[in-house]
Amino acid sequence: MSILQLVSDPTWRALSTKIEQKIEQQLKAIDETVVYNQAKLLQAFQEEQVSDFHFASSTGYGHNDAGRETLERVYAKVFGAEAALVRPHIVSGTHAISLALYGVLRPGDELLYITGKPYDTLEEVIGVRGEAGEGSLREFGVSFDSVALNEDGTVNFEEVAKKIKPNTKMIGVQRSSGYSWRSSFTVEQIGEMVRFVKEIKPDLVVYVDNCYGEFTEELEPTQVGADLVVGSLIKNPGGGLAHSGGYVVGRADLVHRAACRLTAPGIGAEQGAMLGTNRTLFQGFFLAPHVVGEAIKGAVFAAALFEELGLETHPSSMAKRTDIIQAVRLGSRERLISFCQSIQAAAPVDSHVRPEPWAMPGYADEVIMAAGAFIQGSSIELSADGPIREPYIGYLQGGLTYAHAKVAVLSAVASLKARGLL
Repeated sequence: MSILQLVSDPTWRALSTKIEQKIEQQLKAIDETVVYNQAKLLQAFQEEQVSDFHFASSTGYGHNDAGRETLERVYAKVFGAEAALVRPHIVSGTHAISLALYGVLRPGDELLYITGKPYDTLEEVIGVRGEAGEGSLREFGVSFDSVALNEDGTVNFEEVAKKIKPNTKMIGVQRSSGYSWRSSFTVEQIGEMVRFVKEIKPDLVVYVDNCYGEFTEELEPTQVGADLVVGSLIKNPGGGLAHSGGYVVGRADLVHRAACRLTAPGIGAEQGAMLGTNRTLFQGFFLAPHVVGEAIKGAVFAAALFEELGLETHPSSMAKRTDIIQAVRLGSRERLISFCQSIQAAAPVDSHVRPEPWAMPGYADEVIMAAGAFIQGSSIELSADGPIREPYIGYLQGGLTYAHAKVAVLSAVASLKARGLL
C-alpha cells in the first residue's frame, strides 16, 4: 500500500483520528511551550538587533565576523548564559562534549557522571573503550567514574555524595536517555542535581549533555545552575536548516576554554570563518521552537499508536516531555530491523535505501539507523535507530513536520503488520 493509499484508507484514517483524540491535551500543551520559546527567541533577536548584514560570509581567519559574534550573543541570551560558542566547525554533539571535557579537565582531575553510564560514543573519548594512542582523557591522566541510577531511573544521591572526591573536578549529566530504558531528565531535576553536588563541593563544574532536549521545556539547564551546556546544531537548535555544527554555552571562562580546544590557545573564539553559514544558523535557530514542537507531537503520536497496538513505550503518550526521543520496546531483532527499514521507506530522501545493522564507529554493538534526511545524520529530521541487542528497543526521534512524522509512523505500522510482525 502506497503512502497516499494509506492516508486515504478509511480504516487507517479512523485509527489516526482515534489516536489524536487521545492525545489532544498533550498536543495543546506542546503548542503552549512552542509559543513561549518562540517569544524568547524573538526577543533575543530583537535585543541583539539582528540585521541582514549579519548573514554575510567570512573567509580566512574570520576576524571581526559581526554575524558570528551576534549569533553567539543571541545563543547566550536565549540559554540564560554568560557566553556561547556556536560554530559549524563542531562536527557533532560528541565533538561539542569533547570540547567541554578537554577544555576544563587537567591531568589528575576526575570526571564523575551521576546519570549512569555515558552515551556510547563518549566511551572512547573518556578512555573506557577504544584503542590506545588516540588521546583519550584517560591517556592524559584524567580519571573517570560513574554512579548507576536507581532502579526507577532517578539519581542515587547517596552514592553521588560518597563518590565526590577531592580531585573530582567535573560532574557529567546526560539529559536524554540515550540507548537506555529510562526517563530523560527534566530541567527541574537537573537543577536539583546541580544544587546537590555544589553543596558538597562548590567549585565543581557541572556540564550537561543537552542533546535532543533544547526547547522541549521553557527553561534550559544553564538557567538552573549548570556551568556548561552543550549540543549539536543538526539536532534541535539547528531547526532542520543548519548544515553542521554544535554549541557550548555557559560560564564565560569555561566557554573560552572550550573555544581554545576548538581552535588553539591564544585564539579561542576570535577566529573561525563561517563560510556562508550565518544565515542558516540564524534562521534555523529562530525556527527551532516550532520544529521541536512538531517533532514532539510526532513522538507523542507514535507512543499512543504503539500503545494502542499493545507495545510498551517510553515515555508513555501521557508523560511529560523533556526531549524529542521516543523509545518503543519491539522485543525482537526482526521487529527492530523492520521498524527502522519502514521509517526509512517513508523518508523524503533515500527512501529506496534499505538500512542494515552495521558496526558504526563509536558504538559497542551493531546499530541500525534509518535516516532519510536532507542533512546527513540530522536527528531533528525524522529518524529511527537502535543497537542490535536485547530487548531490541527502537528509538524514534525528530520530524520537521508533525504531518510527516504521523504519516511515517502509520506507514511503519502498516508495513510491520503486512510482514506479520504485529
